Amino acid sequence: MPAPASEFSLRPATAHDVSTILRCIQGLADYEHLAHECEATEALLHESLFGPSPSAEVTLAFAGDVPAGFALWFRSYSTFLARPGIYLEDLFVFPTFRGRGLGRQLLGSLARTVVERGYGRLEWAVLDWNADAIRFYESLGARAMSEWTTFRVTGEALRALSDA
Repeated sequence: MPAPASEFSLRPATAHDVSTILRCIQGLADYEHLAHECEATEALLHESLFGPSPSAEVTLAFAGDVPAGFALWFRSYSTFLARPGIYLEDLFVFPTFRGRGLGRQLLGSLARTVVERGYGRLEWAVLDWNADAIRFYESLGARAMSEWTTFRVTGEALRALSDA
């Protein structure tokens, strides 16, 4: 028996979607209590996603014509696998559409891209307080890489390091 048609449609974002992408990013920043750190603008997104050297790709999800969520991702590389992979920077589903399979659909789309392109893995990070997301990811077969600690350098520390 064929699977039922999804209520959501997915498609790659285009330059005409920058305002929708920004709405998704702002929604995610609010959800993660990090709106004060969100510096994204339409102009910055247009340049970084659709300029001469795109840094990432975006998959948009819609319920009819209404934006429902997105996945923003970029190609990574594994020296141990000697193959590229996909790093999922952000996955966000607007609250109205949560619990209806859209997150699974977005991740499934990225997994298909990994397989179709012959990449080696799909990976992402999740905030440690986000128990719902952690349970969801584990239900998909994802496993936490607890032996790894993420480091980040930004702002003044980044400028100082660049002078080293």
